[in-house]
Amino acid sequence: MIDTIIFDFGDIFINLNKDAMQNAFHTLELEEWNEDMKILNKKFEVGKISETEFLSGMQKHVPNASLEVIKANWNTILMDFPLYRLEFLQMLSEKYRLFLLSNTDSIHIEHFQETVGESFYSDFYRCFEKVYFSFELGIRKPDEEIFHYIVKKHELSPKRTLFVDDKKENTDAASKLGIQVWNLQVGQEDVVDLFDKKLL
Repeated sequence: MIDTIIFDFGDIFINLNKDAMQNAFHTLELEEWNEDMKILNKKFEVGKISETEFLSGMQKHVPNASLEVIKANWNTILMDFPLYRLEFLQMLSEKYRLFLLSNTDSIHIEHFQETVGESFYSDFYRCFEKVYFSFELGIRKPDEEIFHYIVKKHELSPKRTLFVDDKKENTDAASKLGIQVWNLQVGQEDVVDLFDKKLL
């Protein structure tokens, strides 16, 4: 019997548009999303570099763009957070231990909070026993260490814990530790379908 659920954030609760972000950078004459940019992203997601260092690093690939424009384009990936998902989460929080575990950075979280407002994001965060963002934790999925950390810190039973994420590499990593998983298929499934999946 599942008593704990660990949720991803992007494309689970808040909708993402990865094409919008890449298209925005193409308008800045970026030819391709190269390896250096991927490395910058990963470093920023685990808090190894500051916002300024990240934006300045990105600027080397789009030298005609200001840091402000780069930051705005970076945030175009974030879309809406439907209210019905928050209401579903609030209902779940009355019956289960809930945790949020997201690979994200300080720019995206700041933008999310500014966009939805304090009342909404406070209601969202209150649903969770603990919120874990990779840039604060210093580890990112699919590193198995991140799952070991949460299981040990909160004394969770893997077989009674469900992890919900849209990336298979992340659910595969959790599954190796005996955690139950749902690799949600974006565009075909919604987190509110959880009970239909008969995972609980």
